[in-house]
Amino acid sequence: MDRLRIGVIGVGSVVREIYQHLYYHSDFSHLLDVVAVADTNAPALGWFCDTFGIPPERRFEDYREMLGRVALDVAQVNTPDHLHAAPAVAALEAGLDVVVPKPTAATVKDAHAMIRAARTAGRLLGVDFHKREDPRIKEAEARYQSGRYGQLQSTVWYMLDKLLVVDPNHRPPFFASPGFAEKNTPVSFLTVHMCDALLKIVALRPVSARAVGFRQKLPSLTPIPVAGYDLVDTEICLANGAVAHIIAGWHLPNTAHAATVQSSRLICTDGMLDIGIDAPGLHELHPDGIFEVNPLFRNFERDGTVTGYGISSPGRLYQKILASRRGELPAAVRESLLTPAALGFHTTLVLQAAEESLRLGRESAPGVVSGPVLDLGELVVRELGTAAAAEYGYGG
Repeated sequence: MDRLRIGVIGVGSVVREIYQHLYYHSDFSHLLDVVAVADTNAPALGWFCDTFGIPPERRFEDYREMLGRVALDVAQVNTPDHLHAAPAVAALEAGLDVVVPKPTAATVKDAHAMIRAARTAGRLLGVDFHKREDPRIKEAEARYQSGRYGQLQSTVWYMLDKLLVVDPNHRPPFFASPGFAEKNTPVSFLTVHMCDALLKIVALRPVSARAVGFRQKLPSLTPIPVAGYDLVDTEICLANGAVAHIIAGWHLPNTAHAATVQSSRLICTDGMLDIGIDAPGLHELHPDGIFEVNPLFRNFERDGTVTGYGISSPGRLYQKILASRRGELPAAVRESLLTPAALGFHTTLVLQAAEESLRLGRESAPGVVSGPVLDLGELVVRELGTAAAAEYGYGG
C-alpha cells in the first residue's frame, strides 16, 4: 500500500483554511488519495469537488452512503465538534481509521464512544491538535518534563482572535459560518487548543474547572448583534494542586498585530517559562498595517508547497495510519496513540465542564456570567458510570 484512500466528511472552513493544502500541496500529499467526499452543504461540496476533480459519483450528501459504497482506508471527519461522534464511530465500525480536527468531541460521552469504537475495531483514531507539533510547545514539554523548572504551581494562557473572525458584519467573511459565535463559545474554538498544549507539557490530570464569561462586545455589534460570549476565563485545578487560567476570546480590535494574539506563562517551584506564541519572527509592514505573520503554523513556499505545524500535525497522523495499514507500526507506538491523553479526552472534559459552568452561572455584573466550580471526577462518573470513569483515572 503506497497511498491511503480517504473519504472526507465535511469540507467547510477548516478544509478551506488548512486541509485542502494537506491533501494536495504538502509534503504528505503523495501519501493521500481523496477518493470521495460527503457534505450536506451543497455549495461547499461543489467547491471542493469541482476544484480538485472529485467525480459526481464520488460526491455524497450522506456520509453513510459514502461509507457503504466506496472502498476507503480512512475517514477524515471535519464536521462541527458536536457532530464528530456519529460519523467517526460509523467509520471505525466499518473498519476505517479516522482523523478528526481538535477537539475530539464536545462531550465526554461522545469522546468515550469514539475511543471505545477505535479500540473495539482495532483501528486508529487521530486527533489533530496541531499545537502539539508547534516546535515551541514541543521544546517546552521536553524542558518541563526534564525537571529543570520543578513542579508547576500556576499558569496563565491567552488566545485572543480579532473580532473579524466572528463578526457577521465583516466583509468578506473570515472563517466562521453564519451564527458561529452564537452556537459556540471561545472555549470550544480556542480554549481547547491551549488546554491541550498545557496538559501535554505538564502531563497532569485536571480535577476541577469553572468558567467566567463576558457578553459585552458581541451583543453591541451593528447592524447584526451576536448573542454570544466575547471572552471566557476558564480556571482549571490540576492533580498536583496547580492552578491554570486559560483566557480565550475573539473580540480584539481588527487592528491587532496578529490574527490571534496568544501567549503563556508557567510559574514553577524552580523556575518560570514564557512562551510568546504569537511572535514567530516574521514582522511585516505594508499598506494595510503592521502584522506578525506565523510561518511556523502555515508557510506558503515558492514552489506551491504548504508546510508548517498546521500541516505536519495531521500529516504525521496519516503517516502512522499508513504504517499501521502496512503492518509496520510498532506495538508500543500504536498503544501510545490510543491513550486518553493522546486522544484528547481530558481536553474534552475541560471543554464540557467549562460550558456547563457557564450554563449554571449567574450574572455577577452587567454582561458577566460567573460559573460554579465543577468536580471533573463527578462529571465523568455522572456521564460514563463508575467503571468507564476509572479508565480515565476518575472515580477511584
